[in-house]
Amino acid sequence: MVLSPLCSLGIRLGFNRTRTHPTPTALKCTYTSAFWGRWNQQHENVEKLNMQAILDATTSQGEPIQELLVTHGKIPTLVVELITVEMWKQKVFPVLCRLEDFKPQNTFPIYMVVHHEASIINLLETVFFHKEVCESAEDTVLDLIDYCHRKLTLLVARTSHGGPPEEEESQHSTPMQELQKQAELMEFEIALKALSVLRYITDCVDSLSLSILNRMLSTHNLPCLLVELLEHSPWSKRKGGKLQRFEGGCWQTVGPSEQQKLSKLDGQVWIALYNLLLSHEARARYCLTSFAKEQLLKLRAFLTDTLLDQLPNLADLQGFLAHLALTETQPPKKDLVLEQIPEIWERLERENRGKWQAIAKHQLQHVFSPSEQDLRLQARRWAETYRLDVLEAVAPERPRCAYCSAEASKRCSRCQNEWYCCRECQVKHWEKHGKACVLVAQGDRAK
Repeated sequence: MVLSPLCSLGIRLGFNRTRTHPTPTALKCTYTSAFWGRWNQQHENVEKLNMQAILDATTSQGEPIQELLVTHGKIPTLVVELITVEMWKQKVFPVLCRLEDFKPQNTFPIYMVVHHEASIINLLETVFFHKEVCESAEDTVLDLIDYCHRKLTLLVARTSHGGPPEEEESQHSTPMQELQKQAELMEFEIALKALSVLRYITDCVDSLSLSILNRMLSTHNLPCLLVELLEHSPWSKRKGGKLQRFEGGCWQTVGPSEQQKLSKLDGQVWIALYNLLLSHEARARYCLTSFAKEQLLKLRAFLTDTLLDQLPNLADLQGFLAHLALTETQPPKKDLVLEQIPEIWERLERENRGKWQAIAKHQLQHVFSPSEQDLRLQARRWAETYRLDVLEAVAPERPRCAYCSAEASKRCSRCQNEWYCCRECQVKHWEKHGKACVLVAQGDRAK
């Protein structure tokens, strides 16, 4: 069974022939150890699909995971699960953290739920490269566009109020405080994955329905949001006078010779803008108001010769902007439009409004306070899921030190999961890594 942290969705991740769309039930359900075991099985399945999809894309040996997800109609299932976990993180997780009697000795179970959203969006980013995946999402594309818009809006807001989050070591943080910091860092990475998913959706703009186009161009005005992303560039920062970019899951210093090179994330924004502004269908439906014109003309400052050399197609966008500068703006359209609207978020919120406190307390008692035996059993299952041979095959680069992010050559001898560049970094990281290390090691011995 595919079970969300909020409710039982009553759907299978296995590849059967059923194409019935999942319908979440109310969150007020009975949580038992068997339920939690099934949810963990779901998470493990998603992780395995995720790792295999990345491995297939990396080795260019065909992509059977993408084909299976499309053939058996599982993309809508993943979108429902993604939004369900997002709502849990927004509505239940903060309440859980504030409960006075919630003082877990081990935060791994709740971390796995927080991490579940990242796993799903990473899988979707990998498979949405193929246009048939977008088509197979059917009506849930609307919900996915809303999801991406929420993530990118929050990303812009956070960047304009202090920059992207950074991982900081603290000697006095409680396990829950550390978990909240990790959740914030993970949210940043999730937003970047959402940007890539949105760009892949725009690749299909000419074949999207009127409702989806209207949602992107009128309801959310995605072109203007993308301009703001280019202006703020959340994936770039200055530290110690040096330029750093977020690539490969960590901040990396960019050498002087590489600073003019277009980053992957900047490229995603430019391609999405190109698709939304120059596609025939989108141009016919995008209302160029005075505000939109003012925002879009900001792009001219970014369209340098260096950028055009790297993305020659942007010359067409440059020509569009030159024409736009001489064009009269349009008043907002007031046409009567009957359109389809997203359902997943609204339905979940409507069914569970006013129940968040009760849900948090119920999960505290039945889900996030496991026995030592349950933790050891789950540690063994995690160790089987994150097999080192698979992880090393997926990783395109050499491992990085868990403490300082330098290239690492030494692995923790007990759990074999973390890498370090030197003994000193391992000692400094032990306070944070110790509990997880012992737990995984115990799980291995229990096999």
